[in-house]
Amino acid sequence: MNPTTPTPTPAPADPTTPAPTAAGGGLDDLDEAARGRLFDDLQQVLPEVWRSFGQGDPRESVVVVPSMSVDHLAPSAGAMNQAMEERFLFLLLLLRQPCLRMVYVTSMPISEHIIEYYLSLLPGVIPSHARARLDLVSVGDSSPRPLTDKLLARPRVLSRIASLVPDPARSHLIPYTSTTRERDLALMLGIPMYAADPRLYPLGTKTGCRRVFAEAGVDHPFGAEDVHSVDDVVDAVLELHASRPDAQWAMVKLDEGVSGSGNALVDLTDVDAAAADPGDEGGSLRAVVTDRVLGMQLEDERIETGAYLGRLDERGGIVEERIVGDEVRSPSVQLRVTPLGELEILSTHDQVLGGPTGQMYLGARFPADPAYATTITREAEKVGRVLADKGVLGRFALDFVVVRHGERWQTHAIEINLRRGGTTHPFLTLQFLTDGTYVHEEGRFVTPSGAERHLVATDHLQDTSLRGLGVDDLFDLVARAGLHFDQSRQAGVVFHMISSITECGRVGMTAIGDTPDSAQDVFDRAESALLTEARASLVPLPVPHRGRLGEGLR
Repeated sequence: MNPTTPTPTPAPADPTTPAPTAAGGGLDDLDEAARGRLFDDLQQVLPEVWRSFGQGDPRESVVVVPSMSVDHLAPSAGAMNQAMEERFLFLLLLLRQPCLRMVYVTSMPISEHIIEYYLSLLPGVIPSHARARLDLVSVGDSSPRPLTDKLLARPRVLSRIASLVPDPARSHLIPYTSTTRERDLALMLGIPMYAADPRLYPLGTKTGCRRVFAEAGVDHPFGAEDVHSVDDVVDAVLELHASRPDAQWAMVKLDEGVSGSGNALVDLTDVDAAAADPGDEGGSLRAVVTDRVLGMQLEDERIETGAYLGRLDERGGIVEERIVGDEVRSPSVQLRVTPLGELEILSTHDQVLGGPTGQMYLGARFPADPAYATTITREAEKVGRVLADKGVLGRFALDFVVVRHGERWQTHAIEINLRRGGTTHPFLTLQFLTDGTYVHEEGRFVTPSGAERHLVATDHLQDTSLRGLGVDDLFDLVARAGLHFDQSRQAGVVFHMISSITECGRVGMTAIGDTPDSAQDVFDRAESALLTEARASLVPLPVPHRGRLGEGLR
């Protein structure tokens, strides 16, 4: 399989030249074109790896590198980077396959108690047997740099990882996202990567999304792509205002923004009246719109406007109408293209958003409301076909905005995430624990027994009081309050991002139930119990004075 854009296939690499690996070196001497050819060659083995996966071959393995190799304008603490890397520990549930070996790589060591917690969730597997097939590799670097960058700077760590792969022909790399850095990592390890070719990265930018939507014939908000300067934004906003005079808001989005942090709102209320009024803003319509653009409200308040405009100038972005209405929701659809070229619909979610303007991803409910779940699935499938034809590989998600008009929901595609995202780990946690399947034609998730399951998940259960708890305190509460996932009932809570609880006062969790209400009840009970325990942990305890120690103090 050659997961590239539909352009003429580049000439194959010289077969007499060995592929650069952690042992062989040589990658620094290759330009992008040469690296691309080597990557194409390496990816050719992925279909066979895929066919043999889970068939009991003792040589099969996966290497998990959950590097947050995405652009952030705001500073990110090392502790939160570590927590985000640990967010993918649900993949340890793959160790239920009795022969699979896994190498899981992080910036800093993971608490063994956290590993034990995940292995305890494995159905029908002896935890110690699974632990023996798991190799944990940590770099020992807590800086906020992407994990992949840390690895590429340390050949000896790469050599250690490579030595833990029993057979490169039966292994593959699972990254969080796929940039040229992850491609280089796959080349250095000598194993294929199950993710989109980084040459297809532009398809997942905001500009690329809008062009793919247009090609697929899918409704999306009115707007403009590939804007870079303040003048570009003003021109796009003026065009939007002329075409949609009732629009109250315009949205500016950085091409490479994630989780809403690259979004900003431009207020268009009464711009014509302001232009006609010699007082206040005054001046021409363009002058008024320029002032509004310079005063736009950034979703991530940690970002300064100057830094935001600098990134817009450097990387580009889009301007589009903000969809509003009496009831507006933000569902998403997960899909994947397998190494065999098959497009699969995996799930739908209703995203839970927050932040100053309601655009920051906080969590999700699964499945999405059946009132529109099948509609967004059909639209997502159109986009998925276009992406598959262009060579996209692996998991990706489409975000929508849906607006209710009476009994009818109108859908607007707004974003493509060519990577694993915030809805990936909750869904796969549910799927691995229950062996269930999402029936997208019906908008339902059912277990092998035919029972339905629902989930409510968040990455943002956050409160300063949580800093009073340690990892062991959390697990003690899970046991005392009966929050642990119960395999007999196939319901309960699975926590993630556990290591951030003390330093950041934040933890994630996935609550599973047999109905939407029961999943929400499980979520609410767990949140209440955790916050109650956290607040109690901050109450000062009496200091005992005993025997001679007390006498000496007197």
